Amino acid sequence: MTAGGALTRPPSARDVLVLAQIVDLVRGRGSATRSVLETLTGLGRTVVNDRLREGVDLGVLAEVDPLATGSRGRPSRAVRLRTEAGLVLSASLGAVSLHAAVSDLAGLELGHRFERIDVRDAPERVLSRVEALFDELLAAAPDRPVWGVAIGLPGPVDVATGRMVAPPTMPGWDGADVRSRFAARHGAPAWVDNEVNLMALGEWERGTPRERRDLLFVKVATGIGSALVTGGRLHRGDSGAAGDIGHVRVTDDPSAVCRCGKTGCLEAVAGGWALVRRLTGDARAGRSPALAERLTATGRITGEDIGAATAAGDEAARAAVARAGRVTGTAVAGIVNFANPGTLVLGGGVLRSGPLFFAEFERAVAEGTIELAARALTVRTSSLDPREGTTGGALLVADAVFRPSVLPLWLASGSPCGAAAQVQTAHLQAAR
Repeated sequence: MTAGGALTRPPSARDVLVLAQIVDLVRGRGSATRSVLETLTGLGRTVVNDRLREGVDLGVLAEVDPLATGSRGRPSRAVRLRTEAGLVLSASLGAVSLHAAVSDLAGLELGHRFERIDVRDAPERVLSRVEALFDELLAAAPDRPVWGVAIGLPGPVDVATGRMVAPPTMPGWDGADVRSRFAARHGAPAWVDNEVNLMALGEWERGTPRERRDLLFVKVATGIGSALVTGGRLHRGDSGAAGDIGHVRVTDDPSAVCRCGKTGCLEAVAGGWALVRRLTGDARAGRSPALAERLTATGRITGEDIGAATAAGDEAARAAVARAGRVTGTAVAGIVNFANPGTLVLGGGVLRSGPLFFAEFERAVAEGTIELAARALTVRTSSLDPREGTTGGALLVADAVFRPSVLPLWLASGSPCGAAAQVQTAHLQAAR
């Protein structure tokens, strides 16, 4: 075996295909004995043993303690996927927040960082902070190679190219080539997606309870977005724009001017920035004593201030939050009627404003959905908050790298790093 896990004499193309089948089976089961693999593949003992030996030599598989069978004879020997062989970096960016994490190849988080940002800053400034947090995480993580990177961004993303497409609230980001930047920096395949897509994927795969039904995730924070997972797969739509509900028109009120330049968007009524705008006016007019005090003390009002005022019983704050919850729930009810998910999850910074928004949201959803769509619908808050985005990113990378159609591209070398471009292309084709 050579350095880096590659075999001195690489396996043939046919052997790689067989090994890929075995790796996929082992990953799906957690571990598997040789006899089970022989049964599942229909291959003989010698072939299975040879391929397993190659998988172990490449550093992709590992022997585990023999499994006791309860019968006489030698216990069955089993193998598992070496989820510790590489690392995955993932970042989830909101309008004012940045979460970054390093995980193993099973999506188990090994380290996490958070800091406040302003995504309206130039891409160079924001992405440099992502890189800095990744460097911190890698310095504290086990010394292993990075096998993949996932970045979630709060705007429209062309998943095929990893570039942003005309984000309405992110000046300077149109066409930003985020994927190439991180792929080159870490010498590994990289994926870029909308952050709410990653949050939905994380909650569907690792959320509690693990229902495994179609899941609609709605994020309400500074902005508003949604994502749908059907049959375990993200629904991105024909061009990747699915889920952008923040700019759905919900009112004819001419004062509801959105950051995108249009009037009447859901965000302009119920987004965090809209609540700040409205309640700043209430504070200045004396309609919100609690927020007027904060405005005098700090010169501005934040989402945290609104949450505290709501909890303290400030009438203006409670009225604004309740209205935002009702309007959002009414809009989402229409999506529930159309998509008929089994689980509806509310996430984002609104969860830290207290229970009022969710209560009004849930009530509006119930009032606006038809009986059949509502019959078995679970409505809950995110169980992974605030790590659902980085969790989903890590799982996206693992699924992409270990997809059966992708495995043959890199198995012979022991890691996907040398075939980053091919791995990315093959995964995107398979995911369509």
